[in-house]
Amino acid sequence: MDILSVVERFGEAPAGAIFGLITGIIFGVAAQRSNFCLRAATVEFARGSLGPRVSVWLLTFSTAVVWVQAAELAGLMRSDEARMMAVTGSWSGAVIGGLMFGAGMVLARGCSGRLLVLAATGNLRSVVSGLIFAVIAQMSLKGALAPLRDRLASLWMTEGGRNMHILDTIGLPDGTGLGIGIATALVALYLSRRNRIGVPILFFASGVGFAVAVGWVLTFGLSQVSFEPVTITSATFTGPSASTLMFFLEPDPVLDFDIGLVPGVFVGAFLSAAVAGKLKFQGFEGESNMRKAMIGAALMGFGGMLAGGCAIGAGVSGGSIFAGTAWLALFCMWIGAVVTDFVIDQKGARVAA
Repeated sequence: MDILSVVERFGEAPAGAIFGLITGIIFGVAAQRSNFCLRAATVEFARGSLGPRVSVWLLTFSTAVVWVQAAELAGLMRSDEARMMAVTGSWSGAVIGGLMFGAGMVLARGCSGRLLVLAATGNLRSVVSGLIFAVIAQMSLKGALAPLRDRLASLWMTEGGRNMHILDTIGLPDGTGLGIGIATALVALYLSRRNRIGVPILFFASGVGFAVAVGWVLTFGLSQVSFEPVTITSATFTGPSASTLMFFLEPDPVLDFDIGLVPGVFVGAFLSAAVAGKLKFQGFEGESNMRKAMIGAALMGFGGMLAGGCAIGAGVSGGSIFAGTAWLALFCMWIGAVVTDFVIDQKGARVAA
């Protein structure tokens, strides 16, 4: 794709939205077909299994690292120019926000990206939870919850006015990230074979990781040909969900990558589910589940904004460029999810039995 020709034909802002749409469609199709979900992987892990959900998540994460690191070595992007790396990171935000997001995605039965994919297939529970998530995320960004978010984020910040690049800080040579990604992918393929996961699922799981790389490469390429500053970013759903909500509420909305991303995921997941014959309206299963889903969505909205990204934004996109706070946030998301599953779901099941 000739990025310059797209910019010359449509303009810089519409080009950014188009690139977001492309990234979103790839993500939506791949996530719907592979059933990619961090919540499902953490619950499986919490219950003592390295099963198919863990295998799919690990393959997605590792292929994202491989694609992104390979693109950087090829000169198609520079992670040090990504917004996540170019601004001060928050260690305290990663810890507190990560724990909150992990707990929230277990209660809501899906992370923010998974809720968007499910909403596109007719899951009304995900529609309601997704709207709550977007509203709370916007409140945490610029509304009533913003002062609290700022206060918690400022407790412990990265030094030097930038985020920490893990590999550079350790002093490892170029290509180390690609090696880590390949090694992790081999582990994921071993687990996939042990769990008898078919080739189509593996293909689409790696497609989610590929979508992350596409986002990084397209926004970086756009930044190189645009006169106006362009945020170098990739797939994430905390900020974009809030931005998409406000796009339809503000009198003078502005197009950018984020505005194309969320509709792109919805369209991709919808088309994928339609082709597979999996479009089906589904609602809440009782008052208790509805209450937990709403609380979980609120926790994810605030936690994701505090952590600097959601399970995709921090956990995969940020992880693929080895941003220090992203890896810490991902680790804390796993802890929050495992503890919540043990305390709420597993304990509840034992009491019911």
